[in-house]
Parts: sequence; C-alpha cells; structure tokens
Amino acid sequence: MKNYKVKAYGAAMLLLIILAMGSAGCGQKESAPLPPDNQMEAQANNNRTNNKPIDNPRKVAAHLEMLARGVEGVRDANCVVFGNYAIVGINVNEKMERSQVGTLKYAVAEAFRKDPYGINAVVTADMDLAQRIREIRVDVRNGRPIAGFTEELADIIGRLVPQIPRNIIPPNAPENMGG
Repeated sequence: MKNYKVKAYGAAMLLLIILAMGSAGCGQKESAPLPPDNQMEAQANNNRTNNKPIDNPRKVAAHLEMLARGVEGVRDANCVVFGNYAIVGINVNEKMERSQVGTLKYAVAEAFRKDPYGINAVVTADMDLAQRIREIRVDVRNGRPIAGFTEELADIIGRLVPQIPRNIIPPNAPENMGG
C-alpha cells in the first residue's frame, strides 16, 4: 500500500511538472504588441467557450491523434486524456534538428488550438515521454487506466529526480559475513 501511495504522489507531481512545462512554452513573443484590455478579455472569453467538456476520452484521444498525424512531418501520435486535458506525444524523425521539432510541435499545437477538444492539450516531442504516453494508452485500452497512468508517471518522476551521491547510504553488511 505504501508503494502505491508513493507512486500516486509521484504521478501527481509529474502531472504538475508536465503541465507547468507545457504552459511555460505557451508565452507570447516579446515583440508582439499587446491588444487593448477589452480585446484580451474577449479573447479569454472566446477561448473558454470554444473548448468542449470531454465526455468520451477514448474518442477524443483518437481525434487528437488524427489531428496530430495530419501535420506534415509527424510520423505518429499517441494521446492520453485525463479530465478535460490531454497530453499528446508526437513521433518525428530522430535526425530532425531541434528547431524543426519545435516548429512541428507548434504546428500541432496550432491545429489543436482551433479544435474545441484540443485547446487544453499539451504536446510533447520528447521520445521517452512519447513512448510512455503510448504505454499509458495501451494500459487504458486494456482496462487499467489509473494503474497504468500512475506506474508510468512514477517511472518518469524516477528519471527526473536526481541522484546525489552524498545521500546514498550503503546497506549494512550481514553480521555473519564479517571476516
């Protein structure tokens, strides 16, 4: 039971990290002028009314995967939906330059922005995250949505948390092995 709580906590932390990372890349360009306050308010209200509540996560996931695959340069896409949010992992040519990958992610996000289900999606092109999203998707299809999600997110957290040598405590040697 204790291990499950640790995994669930790790999963929740990872979700927060992913959402923070996704929103950090959504800033406005510095050179773009800001619209007047009334236009910004209208845009905010427009965005709120354009998204639809997700009643069928599987259907929405398939829909967002199709949209992502429709962007030229995206080889494959996998989506996991949780609540009214989605995370989409895209697979691209591994020899592609970082700037090109960023352009593809932007193109997928742009396609999602125009879609009422995609407006709250997070797009990643990280190969490891995309693979983990694919595995979560398989777990969801196999009837293990929560367990699969928490296991994969706990694994991701395990990779993100640094290991500090001074914090390592060696195990005690068994008493009968003294020499």
